[in-house]
Amino acid sequence: MLTNQRILVTGGAGFIGSNLCETLLKLGNYVTCLDNFSTGKRENLSSFKDHLKFTLIEGDIRDLVTCQNACKRQDYVLHQAALGSVPRSIEDPITSNDVNINGFLNMLIAVRDQKIKRFVYAASSSTYGDSTELPKLEDNIGKPLSPYAITKYVNELYADVFHKTYGVDTIGLRYFNVFGRKQDPNGAYAAVIPKFVMQLMNHKSPVINGDGSYSRDFTYIDNVIHINILAIQTKDKQAVNQVYNVAYGERTTLLELTQLLKEHLSQYDDEIKNIPIKHGPNRAGDIPHSLASIEKAEKLLNYEPDYNIKRGLKEAIKWYWNNL
Repeated sequence: MLTNQRILVTGGAGFIGSNLCETLLKLGNYVTCLDNFSTGKRENLSSFKDHLKFTLIEGDIRDLVTCQNACKRQDYVLHQAALGSVPRSIEDPITSNDVNINGFLNMLIAVRDQKIKRFVYAASSSTYGDSTELPKLEDNIGKPLSPYAITKYVNELYADVFHKTYGVDTIGLRYFNVFGRKQDPNGAYAAVIPKFVMQLMNHKSPVINGDGSYSRDFTYIDNVIHINILAIQTKDKQAVNQVYNVAYGERTTLLELTQLLKEHLSQYDDEIKNIPIKHGPNRAGDIPHSLASIEKAEKLLNYEPDYNIKRGLKEAIKWYWNNL
């Protein structure tokens, strides 16, 4: 098991980052969180903020000196910091570009200069763009459909160049629709699962963009934690300086998702099963279908995701019911 390593988690107060911090601390590692709290939340750190092996640096990846200082004496970096959301990037492409590309480049320079052993970063399934191929294979991508997708693809290009030019070891993890505990249900850019859970708990009708036939490869947070740890640990040289899909390898339509949410939530509140679903227009920048091939991660990283959509939703809804 991974233990007694010094690991920097950028965006460590966010949904994925805080879950990574918590697990790494439980495994006995020294964890540093770098976050500017623009989207991350202090309450996500509450269960471990006083842990003797935890350090919080409040700072912005857009500042190179902050990145250099955060990387000092670290063994590994798990880079989760980014401005997510396709709609957010469409409304404000400049800030998304500044954080996701300039901030990413700052981190790569700091990783190079501080001689970090490996840089594992959050890539995105949005990189597949207008490609209609299913399942999605890492080497076959289309043209990006949003500013956000462009930024995440540029990250992959920069990581590859930094390996070839400076010898930096990197692994990119293309996340597919991650969900689970600590994911924020509030705000204009909330992800579909926590947003719909909150609405159903409040006896409000969730609004599906389009007719509900769009599908996604929804991925529970514990699968994501699992592959991040594998990416740090791997000694296989073939496995490094690669990009991997991070998913379960099954797709669920938005209509099917909403029915599953109602089924699970009605076990806590019987009235929820009768709440009607509404439909709105399709959202700009959305791809119709997303399904990952996880064969590459299975082969090179020994990735074996434990949580399918049903098992993951059961755990996530239990957490939301007890914490919202």
